[in-house]
Amino acid sequence: MRKQFFIIFLVFTYIWSWAIFNAVKADDRITTTTGHIIVETVKGTDIDQMKIIETELEHIMKNLALEVIPLLEAALPLIMDRVMTDLRLELDKQHKCLLLKDSKIKDKDCS
Repeated sequence: MRKQFFIIFLVFTYIWSWAIFNAVKADDRITTTTGHIIVETVKGTDIDQMKIIETELEHIMKNLALEVIPLLEAALPLIMDRVMTDLRLELDKQHKCLLLKDSKIKDKDCS
């Protein structure tokens, strides 16, 4: 009888601890911070809410920058190709204008 109560107690303790540790997860930083601000405000503790919000905004921007860097790195060859193409077109236009400078041929790009 004691052994059965002990086993039931262990099972109950295991289930209770699993439920407690899995119910409250602080993975979402914004939710956790918002909850902290609300709790401290209800308690009447004087906290600098603007400083906390500023820190959280810096954290969000850092994460955003970390997400954008790989995308930019992947798109960089395409961006460079486009820039080189635009430079070539501009140089060709300038060269054409230099060639047509002393001639009687008129061109809309070279006015």
